[in-house]
Amino acid sequence: MKSFEGKTALVTGASRGIGRAVSIALAKEGAHVIMIARSVGGLEEVDDEIQKAGGSSTLVPLDLLETNNIDGLAAPLFERWKKLDILVGSAAMLGKLTPLPQYDPKLWEDIFRLNVHANWRLLRALDPLLRASEAGRALFLTSAAAREHKLYWGGYAATKAALESFIQTYAGEIERTNAKVNLLDPGATATKLRLSAYPGEDQSTLPTPEEKATEILKYLSADYSGNGEIITL
Repeated sequence: MKSFEGKTALVTGASRGIGRAVSIALAKEGAHVIMIARSVGGLEEVDDEIQKAGGSSTLVPLDLLETNNIDGLAAPLFERWKKLDILVGSAAMLGKLTPLPQYDPKLWEDIFRLNVHANWRLLRALDPLLRASEAGRALFLTSAAAREHKLYWGGYAATKAALESFIQTYAGEIERTNAKVNLLDPGATATKLRLSAYPGEDQSTLPTPEEKATEILKYLSADYSGNGEIITL
């Protein structure tokens, strides 16, 4: 039997990077994956890979910057599955590496809208479904930048620090339930987000998202009982 047979998972940022790799890995292990991303074409490409591997998925083209639309996810999921076993919050944007006083106000608002507000709206909408699972598992991607206070990284770092704070608070609030939530810092990985931060870096020297996805799956398993942790790969 496959590790996630019969499980339902929702992954944001599913069209590329770690979100894409985790979606495919979960589907190969038997989960039905609800994939969220802005790009219809990107989602269809991932779905093609999942279908070739014998897996199944549902495509949800959704711009998470439009946070009000996130609330609409819950009702269809409840009607079809009654629960949600796995939630992976992978969608994020770097913003711009620049001195804080020079940050563009609209970009500042956008990175908070995606990296912070959208993830809170996901929890707000999907909390009852995670609690309805026998072992609901939620995992949100973070970064060491949240704790390092690197120069010019203030925008991105602030969003990840906010994410870590409210996720760890939520972990305490669900401590007595079957659901668990954790944060995961994947470390250096060959993704487009990292390339935009380190354009001169040779990404062939870095682990691929697929390699990281293999490690990530164990933290989505019902056997993993950690809660409120910051996991570093």
